Amino acid sequence: MKTIIEKIQIPEGCNLIYGMSHFIKTVEDLYEAIINSFPGIKFGFAFNEASGPCLVRKDGNDSELIEIAVENQHRLGAGHTFLVILRNAFPINVLPAIKNCREIVNIHCATANPVEVILAETAQGRGVLGVIDGFPPKGIELDTDISNRKKLLQDLGYKR
Repeated sequence: MKTIIEKIQIPEGCNLIYGMSHFIKTVEDLYEAIINSFPGIKFGFAFNEASGPCLVRKDGNDSELIEIAVENQHRLGAGHTFLVILRNAFPINVLPAIKNCREIVNIHCATANPVEVILAETAQGRGVLGVIDGFPPKGIELDTDISNRKKLLQDLGYKR
């Protein structure tokens, strides 16, 4: 077995959701879940089929984001994984609907941070061992940090 680390490349200002699914119907169900979750959302996603023709399946409503998702998924090469790239929305806006899709097995991360995927490669193929989402802590939250966090949530409309 060989261990590989691959970065997910996304455009500035976008968010991503990376996870695992188990069936080709993921493509249609993820599209419906995302498009119906948040008005004005732009997205593209790719799903790595793990049997039959083993294609990188794709969908979305933004051709640039679809292509970026496909490029990432093709390079990562892990079977039954999917990558959603979002613009004009946050993962929190679509995660409940995505998690409710019957085909979804696991969400590895949902973030705007840099992401590295740790992959295992065998003679059969590649699988995800885990992800590195962002950076390690630089300190411990102080009272001013708590106030800033609460203000950010208010500014984003998630807290009164």
